[in-house]
Amino acid sequence: MFRISSGHRAILGLAIAAAMTVSLSACGEESGNDTGSGTPLPSASADTALADKVPAAIKSAGKITIGTDSTYAPSEFLDADGKTVKGFDVDLFDAVAQKLGLKTEWKSASFDSIIPGVTSQKYNVGVSSFTVNADRMKEATMVSYFSAGTQWAAKKDSTINADDACGKKIAVQTATVQVDDITARSKKCTEAGKAKITIDQYQAQSDATNAVVTGKDDAMLADSPVCAYAVQQTNGQLVLAGEIYDSAPYGYVLPKDQAEFGGVIEKALESLIADGTYTSILSKWGVQAGGITDPALNPQAS
Repeated sequence: MFRISSGHRAILGLAIAAAMTVSLSACGEESGNDTGSGTPLPSASADTALADKVPAAIKSAGKITIGTDSTYAPSEFLDADGKTVKGFDVDLFDAVAQKLGLKTEWKSASFDSIIPGVTSQKYNVGVSSFTVNADRMKEATMVSYFSAGTQWAAKKDSTINADDACGKKIAVQTATVQVDDITARSKKCTEAGKAKITIDQYQAQSDATNAVVTGKDDAMLADSPVCAYAVQQTNGQLVLAGEIYDSAPYGYVLPKDQAEFGGVIEKALESLIADGTYTSILSKWGVQAGGITDPALNPQAS
């Protein structure tokens, strides 16, 4: 599930190498619709009826400004130029914008700064593999577009797993749902009289992956497509550890008072699903197993 096809491996291998070296230094850079090398991005024709419902300020600007953490391959990460943001999240939301007659302006930011940036109107939308949950929906409007779970990875021949990590050092990206996951697991360890889990948090997922590759940490956990992709890019140094669990939708993040615009984005997604563009984009990145058929505005969340 969520594996990258061998046909993309060489191209994406170069991209992840670049992302691991420049991801933090490039925060704040902007990019347009260029997705770099690889399969051409499907072109989505504008839907006039939907375009007419875009908020006036965005429609007047002719573009939608998007905050994203560009360290999370294959969802969103930097191309070899260190500036252009690419990935399946990027391709898909570019197509959403095309349906609305808009261009996109992608701005790299730390993951935990994106929702505050949306609520303060620094960004029109946050697109960064946000798992839909109740806490986030207290702050923002969300539109579901994909389904992912959590998975672990460790060095080859490691025996570690999600239920046997007491006393180990575990890498995780800060502000993700995986932080809550590993914190709860550590509490169970101490309640059972075992050693706590040492939780190493990193701003960039690429740094978390590198910490396991170098042996600084014993294992990592991340969203399932990200974990599978990271493992493939380590050329056998890391392997997946255990099954995917706690599957939940990803959601686009909009200001709390922009539910009407969220409904427009939901309709654009439905159109992309109906005409095959959605499946084409996910297949390009090898993540079609996480595809959904029913995007939703403010879906139920735990």
